[in-house]
Amino acid sequence: MRNPLHCVLSAASGLALAAVAASAAAEPISEQTVIDAQKTWGEGIVAISKVHADGGDYAARAKEHINDLYAYGETDVMFKPTLAAEDQFRETFDEALSYFIGQDGTEDKGFAISGWTNVRWESNGIHTDDDSAMAMGNYYFTGPDGDETKVEYTFGYVLVDGGLKINLHHSSLPFSPE
Repeated sequence: MRNPLHCVLSAASGLALAAVAASAAAEPISEQTVIDAQKTWGEGIVAISKVHADGGDYAARAKEHINDLYAYGETDVMFKPTLAAEDQFRETFDEALSYFIGQDGTEDKGFAISGWTNVRWESNGIHTDDDSAMAMGNYYFTGPDGDETKVEYTFGYVLVDGGLKINLHHSSLPFSPE
């Protein structure tokens, strides 16, 4: 008769070996996957602006954008929007939504409904591993008049159900000496 402890230890060591093999087989997130996530984020901002300009349900489009691209509900999200001074950090879905579409009685005027027609990215660096990625650089928002606004960014991503979601988003306007 086999010792029950021996059976438990054998099963546990088999599970541990399977976990090591699975993690060794996992491929790191590619730089192209991050670039694709950035492109999708920019297209989402432009789409929210367009739906707003067309008189559509821009709030629903903004909710879809946040649900699809941010990790709210999956993990903590650290979001520091560009144009936020009073409520600098947006830890919740509702705070992020307020920033994107505006809310009466707050500083939020609706960043994503500002008429943006394009978002262009210039990354200074993209670093990836098996289940997370970071990117930093500048992104440029094209307004309805064709002028670009340069904004500095740092984004962090986590892998959720096989896709990237944002868990860190910091944006700021470049330093301007007085």
